[in-house]
Amino acid sequence: MVCATAWIIGPVPSINSRVACITADLAELYRDLHAHPELSFAEHRTAAIVARRAKALGYEVTEGVGKTGVVARLANGPGPLILLRADMDALPLSEQTGLTYASIDTDPDSGRPTMHACGHDMHVTCLLGALDVLAAAREQWSGTVLGVFQPGEEIGLGAQAMVDDGLFERFGKPEIVLAQHVLPIAVGTIATRPGAILSANDSLRITLHGRGGHSSRPETTVDPIVMAAATVLRLQTIVSREIAAADQAVVTVGTLHAGTKENIIAAQAELGLSIRTYSPELRGKVLEAVRRIVHAEADAAGADRAPTIEHLTRLPVTINEPVALDKTRTALRDALGAEQVLEMGSFPASEDVGILAEAAGAPLSFWFFGGADAAKFAAAQQKGTVDQDIPMNHSPYFAPLAEPTISHGVTALTAAARAWLDPRRTGDVSA
Repeated sequence: MVCATAWIIGPVPSINSRVACITADLAELYRDLHAHPELSFAEHRTAAIVARRAKALGYEVTEGVGKTGVVARLANGPGPLILLRADMDALPLSEQTGLTYASIDTDPDSGRPTMHACGHDMHVTCLLGALDVLAAAREQWSGTVLGVFQPGEEIGLGAQAMVDDGLFERFGKPEIVLAQHVLPIAVGTIATRPGAILSANDSLRITLHGRGGHSSRPETTVDPIVMAAATVLRLQTIVSREIAAADQAVVTVGTLHAGTKENIIAAQAELGLSIRTYSPELRGKVLEAVRRIVHAEADAAGADRAPTIEHLTRLPVTINEPVALDKTRTALRDALGAEQVLEMGSFPASEDVGILAEAAGAPLSFWFFGGADAAKFAAAQQKGTVDQDIPMNHSPYFAPLAEPTISHGVTALTAAARAWLDPRRTGDVSA
């Protein structure tokens, strides 16, 4: 299909026309990004592709923001500055999807297998598509578009790295921060809510210090594995016995490492915790409970040395400002159909996009868009087997459909952006 240069007046026909022209190219880009994932702050290939494509669209491009981040800026006359964000990094995971374009790459530094198991390749593709549509239709809007391709979201450090590198001092503070995330719900649907949509996240590394020795003489040691086992079990009582049923919290022990050989009692054990909460008060209560339990179990075991608790990441609650979301959601309904834009409950995953909004002093509009086959999702819903049949983000089987997920993602992001940019008067095409 040849992309026409003439555009139908009105946002939705214009978006749809351009999206139809660029979908095949974007699908090829998506498959390439999926096949070549890169871990946090190692997104060099991805960033280079983003920079090259954004420059070709006429954007002013700055690379290396927050180490590997890319900022694409298009000033198009007077009006608001809006920020569109996509994260770029992948996960240390061995892909099991069976896709023809599945990743077989490994991280060059660690040798670990890598996979786009959270959909950030889809986010990059959709943002590049939205930047294309906006650039092609610039006679219809006025303002400045800031495309922010962010590194390091999976470790919760990328947004802050870009802020610390002068993101808003160098490129301006936006009136709105817009971001979306693919989720294994039916393709074509949008899910969002006002207020707290994602939880805060605290990641902790806890080192339990024991006293090592020979496995045949445990009485001469303080066994950190026994101490770790007791600690893991006791931590599970925080949510079940210390948090009110009306509150939401998650405490997960995601890693436990100790020992090198079966006939050696190790000197220490290490736990990795992920904690999700929705309010500062609850966050403080859970963190204090973790501290109390960890120290109490060390005391009960007779440890000679107090445990070490390290805070690895602190992510805020992701909050959709209600008035701003109303405006954004209206645009999404107009573009995709009111029946496709769903109200969701709060979701106990975490994001660092809220750091961008908070640092800019701007409201956030964040939504999920579907990437799962609609027929398979409906059948799984009917059987009550969605959790078993539809692989979730961070699964080695997570595989959003390339199409029509890309088309819907580009349409949603572009429609939201157009809602916040000033419309041009008919015949006014000056820059």
